[in-house]
Amino acid sequence: MRQQSRISRTTRLRAAALIGSAAMVVLALQNGAATAAPESVNGATALPLSVSARAAALKSAQDAAGSTADELGLGAREALVVRDVVKDADGTVHTRYERTYAGLPVLGGDLVTHVAKGGALKGVSKATGARIAVASTDAAISAATAKKSALAGSGSASASARKVVWAAGAKPVLAYESVVKGLQHDGTPSELHVITDATTGKKIYEYQGIDTGTGASEYSGTVTLGTTAAASGGFDLVDSGRGGHKTYDLNGGTSGTGTLFHDADDAWGDGTPANRQTAAVDAAYGAAVTWDFYKSAFNRNGIAGDGKAAYSRVHYGNAYVNAFWNDSCFCMTYGDGSGNSHPLTSLDVAGHEMSHGLTAATAGLKYSRESGGLNEATSDIFGTSVEFFAGNSADVGDYLIGEKIDINGDGTPLRYMDKPSKDGGSADYWSRTVGRLDVHYSSGVANHFFYLLSEGSGAKTINGVSYNSPTYDGSSVTGIGRAKAYQIWYKALTTYFTSSTDYAGARTGTLQAASDLYGAGSAEYSAVAAAWKAVNVK
Repeated sequence: MRQQSRISRTTRLRAAALIGSAAMVVLALQNGAATAAPESVNGATALPLSVSARAAALKSAQDAAGSTADELGLGAREALVVRDVVKDADGTVHTRYERTYAGLPVLGGDLVTHVAKGGALKGVSKATGARIAVASTDAAISAATAKKSALAGSGSASASARKVVWAAGAKPVLAYESVVKGLQHDGTPSELHVITDATTGKKIYEYQGIDTGTGASEYSGTVTLGTTAAASGGFDLVDSGRGGHKTYDLNGGTSGTGTLFHDADDAWGDGTPANRQTAAVDAAYGAAVTWDFYKSAFNRNGIAGDGKAAYSRVHYGNAYVNAFWNDSCFCMTYGDGSGNSHPLTSLDVAGHEMSHGLTAATAGLKYSRESGGLNEATSDIFGTSVEFFAGNSADVGDYLIGEKIDINGDGTPLRYMDKPSKDGGSADYWSRTVGRLDVHYSSGVANHFFYLLSEGSGAKTINGVSYNSPTYDGSSVTGIGRAKAYQIWYKALTTYFTSSTDYAGARTGTLQAASDLYGAGSAEYSAVAAAWKAVNVK
């Protein structure tokens, strides 16, 4: 459970070292700020960083991590590992940390400190409020036993295991994290993370490490691509202007990178699936537009904020009807769809998959239960925003997911943001059982929230698509516009959400983000509260 804690009087009296370390980070970030924040929001907007300035900020924060841990009152056996540093235009610095205990990774122990320009600690967002401690780091069962248990019934022959402290439950326990690799039922690679109690040998938790989605392709028309002249002549599908994004042909394979796409005359594809380059064009175009969207909307330099691109793989497997993001390769992979005739490389799918990388680089929302639904919704929210941002007349912006592929065979999209239950499985509203749904269905609550926050309730037509969004309590919600809505979601994701954020925590985080960006008494803040209430998150 995500908790927002305020600094106590005792902590204030002990905060000198933390203030000093925060000041070093502020200086590094000030030196790296290259462009002004967007005019549409105030001083809580994150400033952009050059690659070198970001690296310096991360190093500065890590050098001060020991004193930060002391000032936060962490135990003597705990340590902090810096994952990200964000500085707002008003000087506030948000530093995201993972924790270790006696040298062991603490899963579900991540936290974010929020330090004002003058050095005062404004608050700490924690994945857990529990004290991190276990009676012993000596396990009663072996790693081999944990792996055997994790493999049971999986159909896989291999797994890796490491000793950890599992802090995402009510009480931290010594555990093993086993990663079972194989294939899911539809051919998607599987990286199943299984948490086993190192004392009792019982399975505590499991979640999937491969983030999946589906969508359309071949509908972007004639587009401009970033390519690079090859030393041997011709051109490679390498976008040097956007972090060096590469697009590869797996040619039916399911591992490795395959072959980098190359063309003699820099004229790629012909708009049909019969030409192998067509899917590559759509994937590369989608990646480029997503990169540009993050830069334009959030001043973010790449999805990890480090100026480096992910890469894309197309033509995965045989008639594979899916697409997925994999953290371990930092890449997007696309199948060719039913009959190998509909590559899943449309704008909303590319934006969706790349946004899983954004989530991995920031909040790290676990891909299970309510946090998994928020993970999927984040990708739908930004995938949809990318589609609107592109302004492509061949695939206009809408609040439908996978509307081009006709995966249901009747012309209907995969998901609806205005009324998620129209897909037959997604939740319109929060309930105590929503976390039991598949993450693609539990995402409906946040998707519905985003639509209501952007456009409001009731019947309306946008870009030729008719919507009629209901509310849980029959209330009327007035939207604040999509741009403000995604600014609030991005701010919450990158500075307040943690790995275990649930829907209650998402409400708290987005309200804090709205307060930061527009003020606690603003219409935007009130709209966030109203939209959450309208989906039964109170």
